[in-house]
Amino acid sequence: MIDRYTLPEMGRIWSKENKYATWLQVEIAVCEAWASLGRIPSWVPDAIREKARIDVARIEEIEREVRHDLIAFVKGVQETLGEEGKYLHFGVTSYDIEDPALALLLRQSADIIISDAEKLSDVIKRRAAEHKYTVMMGRTHGVHAEPITLGHKFAVWYWEMQRNLERLRAAREVINCGKISGAVGTYANVDPRVEEYVCRKLGLDPSPASTQILQRDRHAQFITTLAIVSSSLEKFATEIRNLQRTEIREVEEFFSEGQRGSSAMPHKRNPWNCETVSGLARVVRGYVIPALENITSWHERDLANSSVERVILPDACCAVNFQLRKFTEILDKLLVYPERMKQNLELTSGLIASQQVMLALVDKGLSREEAYTIVQKHAMDVWREGGSFKERLLSDARVAERLSAEELDELLAPERHLRNIDVIFERMGI
Repeated sequence: MIDRYTLPEMGRIWSKENKYATWLQVEIAVCEAWASLGRIPSWVPDAIREKARIDVARIEEIEREVRHDLIAFVKGVQETLGEEGKYLHFGVTSYDIEDPALALLLRQSADIIISDAEKLSDVIKRRAAEHKYTVMMGRTHGVHAEPITLGHKFAVWYWEMQRNLERLRAAREVINCGKISGAVGTYANVDPRVEEYVCRKLGLDPSPASTQILQRDRHAQFITTLAIVSSSLEKFATEIRNLQRTEIREVEEFFSEGQRGSSAMPHKRNPWNCETVSGLARVVRGYVIPALENITSWHERDLANSSVERVILPDACCAVNFQLRKFTEILDKLLVYPERMKQNLELTSGLIASQQVMLALVDKGLSREEAYTIVQKHAMDVWREGGSFKERLLSDARVAERLSAEELDELLAPERHLRNIDVIFERMGI
């Protein structure tokens, strides 16, 4: 279960208490703006700030009667005020309060998620440096291809997370926007200077033009960005899950003393944390379509987006927050088995050097087509009948007259594939 108890910082942001406190923060800023323009008495903002109290139970009680959450909030707060209460929510409509407040909640959430993504990137970089030369099998289509290093695999993840950080920062900027422009966005009953004041005070960018609401392409960009981050984490987790399969077992989730993997089978060590990360990505991606559909609104505003956002925004933020922290923990403690990687490299008796041999034969004068045909024939024989790839090659006069046993040994050495691996790590500053 992912909730405020699992993620207390993120859970607090999306609690009712904080939502109402943020609404009140915007309401007070609106009063300050009106007071600065001389529209309401100058003492009102301070009086509201000093006296206003939020009673969640009372607000919910009022809401059951009025069937409107913002009205219930205003009435509930006004009950704790005196004469100054009549100026609360002066000249504005519900979403003049709710949308700037929502932007603040999303900004706070984005800051946590960005911080978590930076921490994960640091762990990926550290483990990439640690395993810069840990040779393992590279696979395409699930089949042995050519050797890589585990550090190289992590380097690929690192740069993907750097792109995710760019996306997250961009989405944070897009969502960091407010509007206080009235019922249809024309400032009919609110001075545009109120919007400028409130947004400046709250650190928000005023929307250049709005209706009753901020346009939901902003929120859609935020959700789709979270979905991309979530999908990256699923990709990383899925790789670990595959590498932990018994037949491969090159890496493994940390298994603590006393931990159990199965109620029935005492031998089990399952990648359940990675499976949790993978599963949550399905949930987060499921929020993309509702977020995109929220872009459409009837005329200057309808209510279809509201019910959707109450689910997808806090849930997506909590899920990605959880995924990032969980996968950081997984990777930080990941068990690595270099000896098993070496065994897997040797499974195909040298076949993984087929391209190296083919290119060497081309260098010795054969056409690429001739070289490919010769090497493929012997590779297929090894697949079908087993034996040594090197010995089969040397038994072919067309190869033996061009390549010596020593040259083949050099070509078949896995390390040959890593001659330029340092270039990748230099780009990371490693």
